[in-house]
Amino acid sequence: MKAPENLQVERKDGVLVVRVHRPQVLNALSAATLAELYTVFKTFADDDRCGAALLTGGETGKKPAFAAGADIAEMSKLGGMELREHSRLGQAALAAIEDARKPVIAAIDGFALGGGLELAMACHIRHASEDARMGQPEINLGIIPGFGGTQRLPRLVGTGLALELLLTGDMIDAERALEIGLVDRVMPAAELFEQSYELASKLAAKAPLARSLILDAVLRGRGLSVTEACALEADHFGLVGATEDVREGLTAFLEKRPARFQGK
Repeated sequence: MKAPENLQVERKDGVLVVRVHRPQVLNALSAATLAELYTVFKTFADDDRCGAALLTGGETGKKPAFAAGADIAEMSKLGGMELREHSRLGQAALAAIEDARKPVIAAIDGFALGGGLELAMACHIRHASEDARMGQPEINLGIIPGFGGTQRLPRLVGTGLALELLLTGDMIDAERALEIGLVDRVMPAAELFEQSYELASKLAAKAPLARSLILDAVLRGRGLSVTEACALEADHFGLVGATEDVREGLTAFLEKRPARFQGK
């Protein structure tokens, strides 16, 4: 895979660390950045070396930013049909994150606005610094979210709150985001990366097949009735029960030792 120009990527102890790195524009998401995110996370999905990922914003030398939004200068040059294709590119990139069947944690410091918040919402777990600021301000530019924001935001915070954020374009702070369920934890900025990486490392060490099936059951189950989703869970329960990993897990428990999962 060609080295990304707009992302900093490293693998460390089973965790893929990805930093959006466009410091001159507060890590705004260009088409090239979206294409790189798609490639990186499609590769991550099949990479047995990594069991979890941490996505964050790189240093900007200015204000901290997870991703300040889409690249407005780039978008301003696009017509209607081109904007539709740009939307589809962004949606594909974010789907590659959400559908990786490995946990992806967003570590949000500073701004996560517009496409930046949509990027964070595609991650499975969201941590924010006390200094984080989030919002979907597209309406203030006369446009709408295009990378899944109109769909993921209501699923996270409910229809009424989502519509309030989408229709006002207002920005909220980290404590409000935690209160409404948009983020899962808030911590001092100095602790954000370390605590998020610690969780990613813990998740990366869990049984690979069970981890994957849990993600699939939860994410696919959102679009099913409870009865249908429970049937999916039962199928996955039976599937994982026939693996070597479950035998290792049960044996290790009885022998009072750490399990050595192989993903088999």
